[in-house]
Amino acid sequence: MQTKRGGFLTAMAILLALAAIEDVLKPFGRQGPTMPAPFLPRIQPGIVVLGMRHTGSEAAILGPLVAAFLVLYAIGIWCMKRYVVTVAWLYAAYVILNVTLFMIRNPPAPTQGEMIFGIVYSIGAIALTVGTAFALTRRRVDLANQAPV
Repeated sequence: MQTKRGGFLTAMAILLALAAIEDVLKPFGRQGPTMPAPFLPRIQPGIVVLGMRHTGSEAAILGPLVAAFLVLYAIGIWCMKRYVVTVAWLYAAYVILNVTLFMIRNPPAPTQGEMIFGIVYSIGAIALTVGTAFALTRRRVDLANQAPV
């Protein structure tokens, strides 16, 4: 049985672990600079779940929940566990839903730079999550059939 993840899956496991850390810390975030660079969006505090930005006590609950899911996902990739295929497709569907609902529920970006950033971010998020799910599905025979650590 091949247990090597390869570069792409290793990078995704690390990125997911970093995203989990970020989600745990989001409730403690603060507003970004008041005058950002023209090509960067204004930094908004909170965590976006189902297209809505949550702050305060909501973020304090949702942040660790999303982070726990991302940690489970990252560990599954890192250890090449079979359960991670299901987790990958669930997360890909969640990201697509979250991005779509965010675009529907929120007003358009006020500047062209922020609009471009939003489009690139959305395409990147969907491509990476769906790409990871496809990569794991293709490697299904290489995955260990054991419970998560």
